[in-house]
Amino acid sequence: MYLDLVIETDSLGNDLLRSAARLSRWASRNASFDVPFAQARLLALVDELGPSRVSVLAAADHSSQPTITTQLHKVEAAGWVRREGDPDDARASVVSLTEAGQAALAGVRRARLAVLAPALDQLDDTGRDRMRVAVEVINELLRAATEATDHTTS
Repeated sequence: MYLDLVIETDSLGNDLLRSAARLSRWASRNASFDVPFAQARLLALVDELGPSRVSVLAAADHSSQPTITTQLHKVEAAGWVRREGDPDDARASVVSLTEAGQAALAGVRRARLAVLAPALDQLDDTGRDRMRVAVEVINELLRAATEATDHTTS
């Protein structure tokens, strides 16, 4: 019985991750926005993590510091991020979004939503209620996963 529960949980977890990733990729692929995808991802990461060092961004993106630095130069040249001295270490800098970066990211998010909106509009009241519950469950999973990660790293 325990093994069946583990297998079901593994399968459900994999299905959730695959479906969420496919939906996100589909929305990005079909949306029209002016921000290159890699740069949009970086802006979203800085938005999610808040002001961060390059090393933190690279680790969170599972990429190298030189890769993140290359993208940072591009978004910095566009005026979407700023680097400031790290208050904890004068040798390091912290990257944060500018107002222009927040606006660029908001534009990307609006464009992705615009391609999904026709499908969302087809949902009836029950479908919209199910969507709200799904979003709540995903947010609960994110909180639990974040707490579990915080406990293992501290």
